[in-house]
Amino acid sequence: MSFKATVLTLYPEMFPGHLGHSLAGRAAERGDWSLDAVNIRDFADDKHRSVDDTPAGGGAGMVLRADILGKAIDAVSGADARPRLLMSPRGRPLTQKRVRELAEGPGVVIVCGRFEGVDQRVIDGRDLEEISIGDYILSGGEPAALTLLDAVVRVLPGVMGNALSGAHESFENGLLEHPHYTRPAEWEGEGIPDVLTSGNHAAIDRWRHEQALALTRARRPDLLDRKS
Repeated sequence: MSFKATVLTLYPEMFPGHLGHSLAGRAAERGDWSLDAVNIRDFADDKHRSVDDTPAGGGAGMVLRADILGKAIDAVSGADARPRLLMSPRGRPLTQKRVRELAEGPGVVIVCGRFEGVDQRVIDGRDLEEISIGDYILSGGEPAALTLLDAVVRVLPGVMGNALSGAHESFENGLLEHPHYTRPAEWEGEGIPDVLTSGNHAAIDRWRHEQALALTRARRPDLLDRKS
């Protein structure tokens, strides 16, 4: 069973973007996953293909209409089992744990918001899971959707050439990743730590864990709080 992603967007031309290249692109060519970008405007019911209106209660900007977006969601997902996601700065932060959970499923339906936001009634009525990729604001949900899909596709079975290559990355074990080194043995007067060329795999594992712990403590102590 391949992973099927459907993205609802006002800018379908933004997809697949970088996902058409490298590991993700080759995986799509093999049929490991697929991506369908659907224009929300196709579900508008007027000649101007309007999808938004002024916010109830007043205020700046425009809001995506529940009736139009609800119709679009129903058309692309119906009663299938794929989770429905809304890329939103007020959503729960995306984690590697959630990425792996999504990768183990049949796929996702992703709604990309624009303007001031999405009518709350469609969020509630279509059970949209709001997901954030960081504490900052983007012009729309498309870059966030591409980021989420990048994270998910790379952990699908067979996408990474070495099955172990993702096992020791940042966040996989609750820590940031340890430093990496490769040839040349010396560069600008700096060498490779001796332990990495010692051939002592137990010592190397200990060094990598200690480095990961130190980096996490210095840069992301919140991750250690979650582990305790």
